[in-house]
Amino acid sequence: MPSPFPGMDPYLEGYLWPDVHSALASKIRQKLAPLLRPRYIARLEIYLAEDPFPEGEIGILYPDVEVLEALGQQQIRQNSSTDTAIITPPSLTLPFPETVDVRITAVEIRDVAKNRLVTSLEILSPVNKREPGLAAYRQKRRRLYAANVHLLEIDLLRRGTRPFAQSRLPSVPYCIALTRASAKKTEIWPVPLTSPLPVVPIPLQPPDEDVPLELQAALIEIYDEAAYDLSLNYGELPPPPAFSKEEETWIAAQLEQR
Repeated sequence: MPSPFPGMDPYLEGYLWPDVHSALASKIRQKLAPLLRPRYIARLEIYLAEDPFPEGEIGILYPDVEVLEALGQQQIRQNSSTDTAIITPPSLTLPFPETVDVRITAVEIRDVAKNRLVTSLEILSPVNKREPGLAAYRQKRRRLYAANVHLLEIDLLRRGTRPFAQSRLPSVPYCIALTRASAKKTEIWPVPLTSPLPVVPIPLQPPDEDVPLELQAALIEIYDEAAYDLSLNYGELPPPPAFSKEEETWIAAQLEQR
């Protein structure tokens, strides 16, 4: 069964997101590969990003965990039987916060002749959109720009701060950004909730022309292949942040048509 939404499905922003992220990167490579031959290849780059504050994603991406434990009464009684001063037991114990390693998959386009990185396609994850990961990702953006590499950023998550955020950027749930090598501007595709994802250009080395990437077709295909409809509960609210009243009304109307 297809998604009830014409564009990005906001329910995919929850616990399924790691699977969506990886599947979308693989599908993008599959769609681009025949368009790039014979001068270019598309490769998947998998790297780890540390999430030192995973509590912000508990219940959204990461499973719920036991956050406290009451001290047993037996320990208190054992202490009270001594003749020395009784140590006051703690009321509860808290787990020591642990860093979560997040696997992020990007798509790299390289030229066949010299294996030079020409274009990087980044699908943003929550760890890229909040500190300290946001600063680290912005450093990566600067390194790519300094290396004369095109950068396409696909942001299909509403929460967090966009690394290419500016005051003139419209308030939309989703956004695609393309910074061409050596360009002094970034091309933006704002994506409202009600709109399909755009067909965006993938720049190559001159004099080769851009090739098109059909993002909506890629999303539709992975939704069907992974059977996400069997895992999503459309009877619940979408993952946070909350939508506006107008958007909630539109979402309810879409779900009624299923």
